[in-house]
Amino acid sequence: MAKTIKEIAAECGVSEQAVRGWCRRNHVAKDAKGSFALSESQKSSIYLHYLGVERNEVSQPAKASCETCETSETVLISMLQKELDRKETQLSVKDKQLAVKDEQIRELNARLAECSTALLAAQETARAAQALHAGTIQQQLSDGEDHAAASVQEKKEPHWYWFRRLFKK
Repeated sequence: MAKTIKEIAAECGVSEQAVRGWCRRNHVAKDAKGSFALSESQKSSIYLHYLGVERNEVSQPAKASCETCETSETVLISMLQKELDRKETQLSVKDKQLAVKDEQIRELNARLAECSTALLAAQETARAAQALHAGTIQQQLSDGEDHAAASVQEKKEPHWYWFRRLFKK
């Protein structure tokens, strides 16, 4: 329900100029006609400002009657209840979103654990392959040394052989 600034001012027990001043201080946009275009949350803020704790800071030109106070309080209570209901709805939606995110985190942690296990197994396999390769190379080197030593032994001729060759001719 669209309320005018005059109606809001009357319900709050303040002047129209006070409500317009609040709108200017809070940078409320104006519509095509030059009037302030108030959203529901801005209206709620005006009611809270003038009927809430800050009421003693507002200069009031005339005292409101008891009927106006009761109506204002009823309107304020109704608005606060609607706002509370809206916040509770938003909160339940956020709770559902958080539950979904928690499940996603659990799934990702399980995947991470699987990957860690696979990585450890791959590292062990690589270590075993390196050890096997190192053993093979060491075996080849020792076989090569034995073979080289044997061929050196075979090629090595006794000293008397040279002496014999000299006199053979």
